[in-house]
Amino acid sequence: EVQLVESGGGLVQAGGSLRLSCSASGFTFDDNAIGWFRQVPGKEREGVACISFLDDSTYYGDSVKGRFTISTDNDKNTVYLQMNSLKPEDTARYYCAADPLPGSLLKRPRAVIHYWGQGTQVTVSS
Repeated sequence: EVQLVESGGGLVQAGGSLRLSCSASGFTFDDNAIGWFRQVPGKEREGVACISFLDDSTYYGDSVKGRFTISTDNDKNTVYLQMNSLKPEDTARYYCAADPLPGSLLKRPRAVIHYWGQGTQVTVSS
């Protein structure tokens, strides 16, 4: 059984930083993809960043490019999202997602992505 468990969310002031972690069990980082999405109530889940292990390509949503960085620790089966220069509009619930199919998750229909975590809340105050 695949489980994705996020941690690291919290309250931060604008301009600050947070690092989210996603610990994956039952899912190894081989020829597949894992990443981060975020969602605010009433809006669609937005792709934030992902990595495809087929060729270690990384992908970022336009709104976070240059501020967020996705990375992995394969020994710990953990994926991280380093978030810098946070803005109030980054406030959302952040979800870890994984899929056996490599490539970018960001534009993939949400319904076809196999695995999701429960999410962790990030709140950025102005």
